[in-house]
Amino acid sequence: MNKTYHPLLLSPTWRVVDQSLPDPSFRALESFAIDDTLCEAVGKEHSAPILRSWVHHETIVLGIQDARLPGIEQAVRSAHTLGYDVIVRNSGGLAVALDEDVLNISLICKEPKSAMISQGYESMVALLRAVLAKEGIAFDVGEIEGSYCPGSYDLSIHGRKFAGISQRRIRGAVAVQVYLGVKRSGAERAKIVQALYDIAVQDKSETFVPTIKPEVMGSLEELTGIPLSHSDLMQHVYTVLADIGATVQASALTEAESERLVSYRQRILDRNTGVYMEPIK
Repeated sequence: MNKTYHPLLLSPTWRVVDQSLPDPSFRALESFAIDDTLCEAVGKEHSAPILRSWVHHETIVLGIQDARLPGIEQAVRSAHTLGYDVIVRNSGGLAVALDEDVLNISLICKEPKSAMISQGYESMVALLRAVLAKEGIAFDVGEIEGSYCPGSYDLSIHGRKFAGISQRRIRGAVAVQVYLGVKRSGAERAKIVQALYDIAVQDKSETFVPTIKPEVMGSLEELTGIPLSHSDLMQHVYTVLADIGATVQASALTEAESERLVSYRQRILDRNTGVYMEPIK
């Protein structure tokens, strides 16, 4: 096994749950419920570590703080008129915009014994460095001021952010989640988030809300000129896992996981009570 990779990536087996084909009926709330379900399976050692890819059509994913803004109900109604689904996620961070040209990847591993929060972030950075190196792409890590959902683990090229990382720890496991703007305009996505905040923020003392500068956001295709697809990137993921020396098992949810998913889905629905202005189908 290749010891040059981050320790959290050094598993003899990786289970890959690939849900990267866009499906308009597949809602983001389902993704967060699935990740919690798989965290339980990994935490209880019923599963090898899992890499899951997922894609959603036009969706704004809110952080818990966003959902408490005084004008959020009006902002959600406005987003719906633009054709955006809106959900509150259960991991850290603030609002992000997803669409079919944003690839999301979750790394689900046993919680490190050292319990250092940075380890989860650094494992995702290490994976993405190896994946994008297959296309000759390098990137910087560090907060990009003016981006939406800013954080210390923003990924950028020439000062423009194309990806952000969050994580959630539950049931003895950690789910590290990244959104990768693969195609289309990062600035246009930023304008969608900016419009939501313009309506939702009625009290200027809400200091956690970022001042968004659309020009600091980009996509990989914009920033590199390289035409990439989700399938290209997933093929590189498989290659990197093979480079590590891992056996890769393509997988769907097991029957037991599907049964547990019902409970986790309900928790996500409960979290979103009061945010949705439309019935959840």
